Amino acid sequence: MLVVIRGGGDIATGIALRLYRSGMEVVLCEREQPTAIRRTVAFSEAVRLGETEVEGVAARRAEPEEIPELLELGIVPVLVDPEAELALALAPDALVDAILAKRNLGTTADMAPAVVAVGPGFTAGEDCHAVVETMRGHYLGRVLYEGSALPNTNVPGLIGGYAGERVLRAPADGVFQGALAIGDRVEAGDVAGYVDGVPMACTIGGVLRGLLADGVRVHRGMKSGDVDPRCEADHCWLVSDKALAVGGGVLEAVLRLSGALL
Repeated sequence: MLVVIRGGGDIATGIALRLYRSGMEVVLCEREQPTAIRRTVAFSEAVRLGETEVEGVAARRAEPEEIPELLELGIVPVLVDPEAELALALAPDALVDAILAKRNLGTTADMAPAVVAVGPGFTAGEDCHAVVETMRGHYLGRVLYEGSALPNTNVPGLIGGYAGERVLRAPADGVFQGALAIGDRVEAGDVAGYVDGVPMACTIGGVLRGLLADGVRVHRGMKSGDVDPRCEADHCWLVSDKALAVGGGVLEAVLRLSGALL
């Protein structure tokens, strides 16, 4: 079974790992300049670096003609194909929208026999066949075959007793430049990066779990970093509980919609 995933960030990568480890072939579609924060667990890094690895699974930036060979080798192909136009030529069995834009950026139910959307902005039975809940809490990872996910609250989930305080946001419009590395210990007030010389400071202490890549153009208030107050540096290189839960929901939906014909 071939599944195309729109998006290559940490949630999309958690989904890809769930499907890959269940015996499916996955191809990811990303933009030319990815904006993933948790880059150590995001297959989107293959766009920037040429190749990357997450939890022992390799991914490589690819052209369409390279996909069959990479799949045969067990390597996850990552296309620069934000609209999934090239990937749809592969006639996938399923398509997953994991862009997490909080709105639909062009996914339709006729793109594949099974179309699964992740998070708010979609309605099962209209623009997709199933929606998977992404909000932390009792409904995380649940699959809806009718209706929509819970609306976006713009408040990050609670981790280690902190919610919005964990997120580092761009202090200005401009080009981002990191001052620290993912995995570094930080304290409140430490500068994690700059936007055209304007410092972006941490508001709590912990481990820098996520940080934008250098050279990404940002707007003021854009999510650009993430501090984990639990101070477990090893977590920086492991897919999150949320990503795995959402990935489990996607796996369930794809199997059900396809009649579990692998």
